Parts: sequence; C-alpha cells; structure tokens
Amino acid sequence: MMEQIKIILVDDHQLIRDGIHALLNITPDVKVVGEAANGDELLILLEKVKPHIVIMDISLPGKSGIELTALLRQKYPEINVIILSMFTSEEFIFNALKAGARGYLPKNTSWFELSSAITKVYAGNEFFSEQISDAILKSFFRNARSGNDDMTKQYPCLSVREKEILKMIAEGSSNAQIAEKLFISAGTVGAHKSHIMQKLSLNTTADLIKFAIRNNLVYMAP
Repeated sequence: MMEQIKIILVDDHQLIRDGIHALLNITPDVKVVGEAANGDELLILLEKVKPHIVIMDISLPGKSGIELTALLRQKYPEINVIILSMFTSEEFIFNALKAGARGYLPKNTSWFELSSAITKVYAGNEFFSEQISDAILKSFFRNARSGNDDMTKQYPCLSVREKEILKMIAEGSSNAQIAEKLFISAGTVGAHKSHIMQKLSLNTTADLIKFAIRNNLVYMAP
C-alpha cells in the first residue's frame, strides 16, 4: 500500500483551507496533517509534524508565501512546496521558483490538477498548470527574442514555422490565437511548441524553468 502523502495547508482564509481540505479528504493516499494561517503558525506546526508537501498561498500576513518557501528550503529541504495563488504574473512565478517552489497553480485550478500536482511533486517532479506554463514560456521566449546570445545562436535549428510560432508566443498569443492565425489546430501549435523546446535541449517545462533561472533568462513584464 502506498504511503499517505502528508499535506499542510497554508492560507489566511479559513474558507479556502476548508474547501481544499474537503477536496483532499476524498483524494486517495493524501492526508491533511495540519493547517496554518500565516508563517508563524506554520513554523510552530512544523516543530510537531513533518509533511511531505506544503500547499502555500503567496499573500499571507507577515512573511509572504515566497519568503516562507525560501525559509523552508533552507530549514526543511525535504519538504516540498506547491504554490496555490491568485497571482499568476511572471514576477510572482519566477520569484516563487527561485525560492524553491516545486509547483505553482492558480487558485482557479481543478481538483484533478491539484491532485496531479501533489502526486508528481511527491514523486520528485515539478508541476506547473497550463496557465503557469504558458506564462513561463512567453517570458522565456520573449527574452530569447530580445537578443539573448545563449538562445538566438540556436535559432538556425528551428524551422520557418517554428520561428513564426516562437514569435507569436513571445508576443503573448495563446495556442488558440496562434492556431486561428495560422489556420492550424491548437494541438498542432502545442506540438510545435514541444519541438521548439526539444530543439533547444529543453524537453519539459521544468527543464525550461531550470535553464531560464540558471542562465538568468528571465524577463519580467512591466
């Protein structure tokens, strides 16, 4: 039998915590072992119980979720953090990832996606919702298109269509918008995006994030 994945919820809104707790109660192999409304409560709780994963909001009284994530990575490196936040701008995403978050989901995520994130992060992987992944891709490609030598020198390996899609991604177009402009399916656009990443030796969004952070390929939208 699989070990139960122990979760601590950190959010300053009781109603949010209650809702997530109720959902996780019906999720197989997952157990909520504690809740906290702020950083002080979380640190006190961690002296008594050690979860596998902390699901953390960003906007908290006192220390932010990003500050707490960085603190946990230093003090409890074995505990993984999934950010669950209404903030989905590039600045928040990259700051959370730099702090050590292993996952990032918007608060309008589905139960299925949250459950998948917990399972994948517990298994040692990263997890980012499609909305978060798109924001990361756009930021990354926008910076590449702005003239960064580490990336532009690799452009010859891309086809004309891939460069066209790359440009549209950099300009902020969604898969559906790109598909409409190019008279192809959204699935085909997704396939092209995967090919672009593979040709740049970035097979997954997690690889892309690590590469972007490691090489300071981060463009923060104004």
